[in-house]
Amino acid sequence: MSGKAKSIGASHFVVALLGCTVLAGVPVAALAQQAQSPAPPAQPDASAAPTPAPAQTPAQPEGGVIRSIAVAGAQRLEPATIVSYIQMRVGQNYTAALADQALKDLAATELFSDFNIDFDPNTGNVVITVVESPVINRVVLEGNKRLKDEKILPEIKLAPRQIFTRSKVRADVARIIELYKRQGRFAATVEPQMVQLDQNRVDVIFEINEGPKSKVRQINIIGNEKFSDGELQGEMVTKVAGLTKIFSSTTSYDPDRLAFDQQQLRAFYLKNGYVDFRIVSAVAELTPDKKDFIITFVVEEGERYKFGNVEVESQLRDFDSAVMTKALPMKTGDWYDAKLVEDTIENITETAGTFGYAFAEVRPQYVRNRENLTMDLKFVINEAPRVYVERVDINGNTLTQDKVIRREFRLAEGDAFNSLSVKRSTARINSLGYFQENFEIEQVDGSAPDRIVLEANVQEQATGELSLSAGFSSLESFVFQGSIRQNNFRGRGQTVGLQLNYSRYSQAFNVSFTEPYVFDKNISAGADIYRRDYNNGYYKDSTATYDSSTTGFQGRLGIPLTETVSALARYTFNIEDVTIDENIYYADLDGDGVRTCEPLLAGRYLCDAIGKRTSSILGLSVIQNTLDNGARPTRGQRAIASVDLAGLGGDTYYVRGRAEAKRFWQLRPGFIFSLGAEVGYIHGLKDKGPDTDNVQLTDRFFLGEPDIRGFDIRGIGPRVVRRFYDTSDPNNPVLLPIDDDTTQDDSLGGHAYYLGRAELEIPLGSGAREMGIRPSIFADIGSVFGVTAPELTISPYPNGIFLPSRNADGDALYTQINAAAPNTSGVCVPTSTSIVTSPTNPNPPACLTNNANTAIGTTLPPFVEQFLGNSAMPRLSVGIGVNWNSPFGPFRIDFAYPILKQEGDDTKRFSFNVGTQF
Repeated sequence: MSGKAKSIGASHFVVALLGCTVLAGVPVAALAQQAQSPAPPAQPDASAAPTPAPAQTPAQPEGGVIRSIAVAGAQRLEPATIVSYIQMRVGQNYTAALADQALKDLAATELFSDFNIDFDPNTGNVVITVVESPVINRVVLEGNKRLKDEKILPEIKLAPRQIFTRSKVRADVARIIELYKRQGRFAATVEPQMVQLDQNRVDVIFEINEGPKSKVRQINIIGNEKFSDGELQGEMVTKVAGLTKIFSSTTSYDPDRLAFDQQQLRAFYLKNGYVDFRIVSAVAELTPDKKDFIITFVVEEGERYKFGNVEVESQLRDFDSAVMTKALPMKTGDWYDAKLVEDTIENITETAGTFGYAFAEVRPQYVRNRENLTMDLKFVINEAPRVYVERVDINGNTLTQDKVIRREFRLAEGDAFNSLSVKRSTARINSLGYFQENFEIEQVDGSAPDRIVLEANVQEQATGELSLSAGFSSLESFVFQGSIRQNNFRGRGQTVGLQLNYSRYSQAFNVSFTEPYVFDKNISAGADIYRRDYNNGYYKDSTATYDSSTTGFQGRLGIPLTETVSALARYTFNIEDVTIDENIYYADLDGDGVRTCEPLLAGRYLCDAIGKRTSSILGLSVIQNTLDNGARPTRGQRAIASVDLAGLGGDTYYVRGRAEAKRFWQLRPGFIFSLGAEVGYIHGLKDKGPDTDNVQLTDRFFLGEPDIRGFDIRGIGPRVVRRFYDTSDPNNPVLLPIDDDTTQDDSLGGHAYYLGRAELEIPLGSGAREMGIRPSIFADIGSVFGVTAPELTISPYPNGIFLPSRNADGDALYTQINAAAPNTSGVCVPTSTSIVTSPTNPNPPACLTNNANTAIGTTLPPFVEQFLGNSAMPRLSVGIGVNWNSPFGPFRIDFAYPILKQEGDDTKRFSFNVGTQF
């Protein structure tokens, strides 16, 4: 009778239940564990077979010689391959120990779901019977909503066409749970299941219960006496969940974030002089309901230290130790500040780099004096050779020409190394926008210790821009914009663009070209051809609306003066045409047959502006720009001073000057404060006579929304307000208030203006930043003034002003009654009329009491005109605003409250702008 050695319980590891079974060797549900303590050993599932193990019962007789080894049940694997996995060979004596070792070897491969060994002592034949592990047909994730398949599948080991193994399943369950832990979901569970298919294939299914996101309910700090809990929690990235942190992702527990918070606390104490500070423990406890964490820090603050003896020891010949010691920012007796020490090391290293010592090393030496609580500090600058640029290599550019990149370098081959020049070169190449973000120039050792190679390893990105946007604005209703732009045309760094804008009140197109380096010289040149059509009909209270069309050309030439300052000269030629609806605002009052713009209907200043004129303008601007980012700056400044002279040809004569500046500070991460200021003045060079302003209406300055929030567009500054009477009681006329709906308002603009703005951007948390929500508080101040007082008109009460209608010859028109008859009440009723030019009827009907004809025309009701707002007194508003990069486009909303205003100003507390891109 033959003996047999078998693995315990390895005959079948799949229990079929409705076509879907729990994977062998894997717990039914794997629960995310607390981060601060290891998970207890998972209990094996009773329905799952354990990993195959060699038999421990002596089922085989010993002493027989193995004559042959055969394999039964193999499908994918060759028998010889299976035999190679074990140590049993033909010619050996068969023993129980040899059989046990063979079973262990087969189990270690994880290639078989069942296996056994049979030995016949009579023939010496060994038969290894195996059942191969199934092949994975597909891996399915169910229940995962917060983490998509593309986030999980690359992280797990199981994949289609691989051999199914229990160890991989266990590892994948643990990995999925770890991914959910990093999302703050510590109550997540994963239940692996398997569906048996034909041809020894299986589908592996991970059923995921994501559970709620575990928040930080409370942060406790024990041992702090010098600083409050609030001050210390303010230094941490982890925040306690609450209504004010509803959009923040920092309220979920993250072990890595907890470790970072410990570093932040230590850095805070070291910055304030507590050298002996240490964190005794940092524990995160998961609440019993597995919904929240309670974090507890135990700290020892220690004593506060001051700087003792502070000096610099320089081994570089160009650096005098005594001079550098005097220049140190810290002095003996100051409170110790580790951050100041780090900054000083960085500054000394950078200073050494500007003198060509690229490899200079600054090594701080500390001596702690516990008796008098001081810290002696010596900055040792090790000796290093002066370094020269051996070569500048540019790699990775396939479209962009070498010269486009090389001309942005502030260093050339043979120059002495300068770290500031390297930084500036990096910034200039980054500002091109042609290559990957955060590009850095790499410094590589040259052929000698005093040589260095600068490498620009660039990765080109798309430089063409196609933008289509539509939106709605409280200023111009529906807005459409489209543009196409190539910022690196033909790889030469040239910019070409076409832009179209269309809204209810304005339309424009612009074609532009810019060459940043003319003839490879550091001189830029460009040209624009444009057309702008504008209608002031959005200004609802205006006495009249006008249309202004401008067709023009501008050429410009730019020359850099320094690394951050440039000069821009330009020449502009415009053809402007201002028109108005003649049917409404033209009249012939003097009867000469010529209809002209009537100031009583359109306003005197607008009548003066009507017509076609040309402008020939020569301008110059000086620009300083140190912003770190042109689109969303966080630090730096931009200042522009410009002057324009019109009159070198053309019909317009003036000199105009403007200056503006804006500066940004990052007070702390997420808090960006900005200050901006503008001033401008325009002076007409051609006197147009008394009571006539020598600057055209369309050339003056205007202020209001969006420049000063809290006021309507063109809502501040000089204006003529026409106020009407309430004639409900003819014997007691009442002048209506300025803000009445019937009031008509003509904004005249001004010769001078000033404008100031302060704004603080406040972060809501990383979650809000990811959504693109950026709230801010702001204050705007400004005024526009300095226009010649116009001639005002007062309509007499109670008859008002009558504007007669005239024929082509300029004759006043009248309605004449040719025939009439009395009605039943005896009233004379006309039966036949005609339009004539005679004020009297030569043959009046008998029932008429007089022969006067009725004049045809328009009667303006009684009114009073007032000239208001021509004051330099400031207008001030404060408010809050929100920028949101919404899924349907950029959105801006502002609530502003005017604090200071003048009589006649138009206020507007709410404004918004929304658009989309497609």
